[in-house]
Amino acid sequence: MERVPSAGGRALLVRVKLFASYKEKAGTADIEMSLPTGATVSDAASELLRLHPAIAGDKSRLMIAVNEEYQEHDYPLSENDEVAFIPPVSGGALP
Repeated sequence: MERVPSAGGRALLVRVKLFASYKEKAGTADIEMSLPTGATVSDAASELLRLHPAIAGDKSRLMIAVNEEYQEHDYPLSENDEVAFIPPVSGGALP
């Protein structure tokens, strides 16, 4: 499991799960990520893309689930949330 320390100040710890091509590009399926208190799904996505720029592009196309439920990018994260990043599937529709 990859561990990403907080940039400083208060932080919350989330577990990040990567699937399919994201897992392959990052070289790991699990990341323990420390984010500032008040972080959102968008903040976690930004940190993931900063750490692993090989995970393609358009942040708005990332499908993200928190604790097994799809969430919008402004969804606030809590301590110990599990954040799953799922690549878009060709031919599928976004939920």
